[in-house]
Amino acid sequence: MKNETGSLVRPDALPESASRPVVTPLSASVVYASETPDMLDQQYQGDLHGYTYAREGHPNADVVGRRIDRMEASPNPGVVTSSGMAAVSAVLLGVTQTGDHVIGGNQLYGRSLRMMTEDLPRLGITTSMVDPGDIAAMRAAIRPETRMILIEAVSNPTLQVADVAGLSALAKEAGLLLVVDNTFTTPRAFRPFEWGADVVIHSLTKLLAGHSDVMLGYVAARDRALNDRLRVFTVTAGMNPSPFDCWLAERGMLSFDLRFDRAQSTAARLADHLASLKGVKRVIYPGRADHPDHVRADALLSGQFCNMVSFELDGDRAVANAFTRAADGLSFAPTLGDVGTTLSHPASSSHRALTAEKRTALGMSEGFFRVSVGLEDPGTLCTVFEQAVTTATGN
Repeated sequence: MKNETGSLVRPDALPESASRPVVTPLSASVVYASETPDMLDQQYQGDLHGYTYAREGHPNADVVGRRIDRMEASPNPGVVTSSGMAAVSAVLLGVTQTGDHVIGGNQLYGRSLRMMTEDLPRLGITTSMVDPGDIAAMRAAIRPETRMILIEAVSNPTLQVADVAGLSALAKEAGLLLVVDNTFTTPRAFRPFEWGADVVIHSLTKLLAGHSDVMLGYVAARDRALNDRLRVFTVTAGMNPSPFDCWLAERGMLSFDLRFDRAQSTAARLADHLASLKGVKRVIYPGRADHPDHVRADALLSGQFCNMVSFELDGDRAVANAFTRAADGLSFAPTLGDVGTTLSHPASSSHRALTAEKRTALGMSEGFFRVSVGLEDPGTLCTVFEQAVTTATGN
């Protein structure tokens, strides 16, 4: 069909240019045209690199994916997904089958925990939740049908540090896949493949993109066949990412190292300041000597203790409400990794599905908060927290 001027509706190509764009162009096209059926066959067979349909891949996803591949020293090109939970789902649903058994760390992100305890059992996949720092307990949980171990290097939200070296040796001995969610730690602090992980997961939504305007995930496997299987599953399940989100994520990742280092430095200072305040029962930060896993964290993270701080107020839900109201300028929001500091209350957000008794057993009382430290002036941030704690607890 021709338009009013007699030319075809779709142009043949972009205008030619002797120069190139400095910023990666946004490729919003859902479909890509090939010259011949033979050429299309060659693309699907892998003899030619090219794009066909955006669910199967697009330039902006590849730009972001290759950047994370380099950061993680991934043996294979990872897959960018529509969210962090899409990446988790790709592993749990794309690899396991009815009759399998999966072991998970007992303090996973709330939705990962929900998938492990509710959705997988509904599909006939049994699960066990075990302390990732207790190798004896992990060994005891292994069954003949166990397929994988899923952990977070540093857990959400109590910042428990996994014994990754011990788990890697155990998984290899038992013939299991070791899957590591590296969202909290990021490749700046920890590279799971270098510690024996078989699969690495990220929520790009958080620190890597870093501006609370992107929802993306990433997954890569050490084994090429497994990596291909994950890619095929994400395509089939429609877990493909938005080109615009990928374009935004790339922009955010350009400043990632600077953002990480600044936020981490401030987090260490805030943790020490919180520990000095009346009304604060405890502070959890892997960089502090009083953290129960400090020695392990130092070895695992090489002194990069990240930007997450958790603490517990001396009080109940009323005190928690008073604290968030008094924390002037801080966002109370169920997220992390933003340029601004955010507060999260697990009892009312990420772990609300657990009973109060189970949350207490995991160390999450009504006065427990997780802080994602941002880029504010450290002195100003400490003052805001001190005033909010004083107001909420009356100290």
